[in-house]
Amino acid sequence: MARMTMIEAIRDAHDVAMSADERVVVYGEDVGFFGGVFRCTAGLQAKYGKSRCFDAPINEGGIVGTAIGMAAYGLKPVIEIQFADYVYPAFDQIVSEAARLRHRSNADFTCPIVIRMPAGGGIFGGQTHSQSPEGLFTHVSGLKVVVPSNPRDAKGLLLAAIADPDPVIFLEPKRLYNGPFDGHHDKPIVSWKKHPLGDVPEGDAIVPLGKASVYREGGDVTVLAYGTMVFVAEAAAEATGVDAEIIDLRTLLPLDLDAITASVRKTGRCVIVHEATRTSGFGAELMALVQENCFYHLETPIIRVTGWDTPYPHAQEWEYFPGPVRVGAALKKVMED
Repeated sequence: MARMTMIEAIRDAHDVAMSADERVVVYGEDVGFFGGVFRCTAGLQAKYGKSRCFDAPINEGGIVGTAIGMAAYGLKPVIEIQFADYVYPAFDQIVSEAARLRHRSNADFTCPIVIRMPAGGGIFGGQTHSQSPEGLFTHVSGLKVVVPSNPRDAKGLLLAAIADPDPVIFLEPKRLYNGPFDGHHDKPIVSWKKHPLGDVPEGDAIVPLGKASVYREGGDVTVLAYGTMVFVAEAAAEATGVDAEIIDLRTLLPLDLDAITASVRKTGRCVIVHEATRTSGFGAELMALVQENCFYHLETPIIRVTGWDTPYPHAQEWEYFPGPVRVGAALKKVMED
């Protein structure tokens, strides 16, 4: 085991994959010489050369489009969109080409690409550097969508994504990049004692896609969360004293419905937490699935705690986020109803 930040774990996953398979190529905006704006690819160009790790123009549609072509002809591109907010010019390539290539070609072609994107707020980046667009991609058949919450999962899930024969959207919570996040605070205060650097296995330590983890066991209520919200939910549970079972979804598509239903049927209550806006967010899908599969086990209505239905409010960033106060109120409400 090595102790790493999420950035270091992501960099290590690239290194392991590139060392094992010369078909893996890494490119995107500033990922080559500069090593990425968050340094997730630092040192890869020096180690593997400019033909395997290189910079691309600021042209997201072109980056994704060329990756699809490379994948169709046998390469395994891992591309970085500098911020998830920048992906929209590439949306047609992702939805109309990458997601459909296997099906429209009757599996004559596959599209083994990974599209990495820093997502979410918390770095005071404003409206164009802080969005959480996972709900847009979970609606698209043919894609897989991953959101890690810790360094070990970040490495293992990225390795699984690179090995996968189909396109994977890999969303990396920026608040978790440089160290652990203490969910007890609504501001970006780090508590190294509570959430130490992740112990990350060496080598090809794959974490399979489609498997959630039970981050915290409990018997009162199930909390479904992913990314940064896992730690916010933990802080809320500790602050309120509610014996919450926190399910870290890890992969949104494919979703581990078995883990979700097993937990909700045990606790009889469910709170769903995500940073993205409420309307048509991924929490709505989770809510429907829990209702369909656990209706006769529910003691109270399901509650969602989410971001606001508004363009990203830079001036009120920390009020916009679900924090331990809002999540704690939801936990207390489901216990009182």
